[in-house]
Amino acid sequence: MKIYNTLTKKVEPFVSIEPNKVKMYTCGPTVYNYAHIGNLRTYISEDVLQKTLEFIGYDVERCMNITDVGHLTSDGDTGDDKMKLASERENKTVLEIADYYTQTFLKDIEKLNIKKPAIISKATDNIDEYIKIITKLLENDKAYLAGGNVYFDTSKLNDYYVLTNHKTDDLLIGARESVLIDNNKKNQADFVLWFTKSKFTDQEQKWESPWGLGYPGWHIECSAISMKYLGEYLDIHCGAVDNIFPHHTNEIAQCEAYLNHKWCNYWVHMEFLNDITGKMSKSKGEFLTLESLISKGYNPLAYRLFCLQSHYRKQLEFSFEALDNTAKAYQKLLNKIKSLKKEEENLDQKIVSDYIQKFKNALEDDLNTSYALTVLYDLLKENTNDFTKLYLIKQFDQVLSLDLLKEKNTEINSELKDYIEQKIKERNIAKQDKNYELADQIRNELLEKNIIIKDTRQGTIYEIKGE
Repeated sequence: MKIYNTLTKKVEPFVSIEPNKVKMYTCGPTVYNYAHIGNLRTYISEDVLQKTLEFIGYDVERCMNITDVGHLTSDGDTGDDKMKLASERENKTVLEIADYYTQTFLKDIEKLNIKKPAIISKATDNIDEYIKIITKLLENDKAYLAGGNVYFDTSKLNDYYVLTNHKTDDLLIGARESVLIDNNKKNQADFVLWFTKSKFTDQEQKWESPWGLGYPGWHIECSAISMKYLGEYLDIHCGAVDNIFPHHTNEIAQCEAYLNHKWCNYWVHMEFLNDITGKMSKSKGEFLTLESLISKGYNPLAYRLFCLQSHYRKQLEFSFEALDNTAKAYQKLLNKIKSLKKEEENLDQKIVSDYIQKFKNALEDDLNTSYALTVLYDLLKENTNDFTKLYLIKQFDQVLSLDLLKEKNTEINSELKDYIEQKIKERNIAKQDKNYELADQIRNELLEKNIIIKDTRQGTIYEIKGE
């Protein structure tokens, strides 16, 4: 398999540290709001990477964090605390906010057939790990105390900008334009490992530490969680391209200063989903969620297919016209597969061997999902028996995860019809009362039963998507 490695800036053969085993870390969500569909594109791409590795014979151990600690809207001690803003917006505690949006995220990835990582760890469950790492960095003169905060000293590294082409003099104080001058820093690129002095004097989440009551910097979380669960050597670290700098740059700095050896061999980054105004972002105010697509009648897997049609390293522009075309193509694909005869016949072994190899070749070529889909369409036109086609479709769907062989149940008995109509009434009342959380819960309850509802001018309609 070949994959693009941000560390080396080229597509290169993948070689795991341990034979047939891969340790993989993916940056998880900051749970202060719903994930938007741009966020979810990254998780779909990471899912394809994991399933591809498993398809070609690797045992993948994957870890992901949940950022439930106050996370600023910039990468320095500026901007607003996202968790605190959400708490005030919804009149809930920070912990209630974190729990609710963690659950909605997990439901979103389930609807998209994204495999749940074997290890999911909340940032707030690892405070002792951060303190342990920061203590050692201080002892080894890789960090320093200033103004009540603990900073990482980037001048102690041979190549801080190993993931980027930056030079120190090219960067503003604190690494981004939104970050103001911090007079406590020795060097402009230094970053906070632990805050005790912050403008957020009333922050809800604080912990005792050797340096005083405070909270961790954002970057230390992923470093600590990865090393805790996956050890000192990591095969693959994933994330969106906006994490390359400074987040992943700082992770490398912390880990390798702590470990005194190279930490991660492959850095795999996923490109943005854009709308007509540019990168999809929560900071713009309005953003599209998976729930909003479902409310418009789209099958979540149509959005997964929409993402698979493009390469993970290419920016993808979203429009409802494009999604409509994909939804139609998805339904035609399902109909074509459904028309295949289910009678058992002899497997055409040559066709099986050829197409498995073609499918592997596509995915092993830096996750070329577009060509992998072409292999699927070519198979449907192949001159072989339907039993062979169905066998291969089942193999392909281990990676594509489009429910290609899932039987659709369109029968609605009177009991089910009464249940659906009652739930729609309850949801309409909840919406009138502006109890949108309950309305979402009802929609999700129906969706778990494969019942998709759609709000129209004529009222709420529904359809059964499958068993």
